[in-house]
Amino acid sequence: MSVEKFDLQKVHDKFTESLSGADDVYVDQYLEAFKELYKFFQLMGTVFGFVSSDVKEKVEILEKLRGKENADSFLTIRTMMEYEQESNLLNKKDYVSGSRTLLRLHRGLDFIQEFLKRLGELEADAKTNGVCQTAYNDTLAQFHPWLIRKGATVAMYAMPTRDQLLEKVCLDVTVAMKLLPEMLAVTRNVYDRTQELYTKYDLHGLP
Repeated sequence: MSVEKFDLQKVHDKFTESLSGADDVYVDQYLEAFKELYKFFQLMGTVFGFVSSDVKEKVEILEKLRGKENADSFLTIRTMMEYEQESNLLNKKDYVSGSRTLLRLHRGLDFIQEFLKRLGELEADAKTNGVCQTAYNDTLAQFHPWLIRKGATVAMYAMPTRDQLLEKVCLDVTVAMKLLPEMLAVTRNVYDRTQELYTKYDLHGLP
């Protein structure tokens, strides 16, 4: 089954809608943006297998938490963290933590925004494997065991040029390049808010 093309505008819009107040993020809209990012990973194929396999599972876990009777406790990232801490759920053996689950998506977002930022700085015919490797080394690699890091590095060797990549995953390369700075700006805002919440509640070290 063919995968729909990746829509930067949708990522931009959903992340914009996810902004709550001055420093919080709505979970539903965050997940909608991530489902669009998942298309990007799928369209890239095995190159981003080290990210995509995890993303779908994590999004589904968080959607299930939003579908339960206490869904309001998971309305925003802040309410989720407060609820799980105050209810002593983070160390409960049989509990699948939303805060722990979202931390994996948060780390993945750091990688994808770094990669797309560097991609946008390339010339049209420049190879993308170098910027992808640098983005990976600066972000996700520190959380991956050696075997995954090695596999990711090998997969990146075959990456195409900037425009070949964008033609493969986006509907329109010109539109995508025009939208990229705005999309990255709101993505950075969402990432920074989430990062600050993990720092505030001291949850960066969740296993």
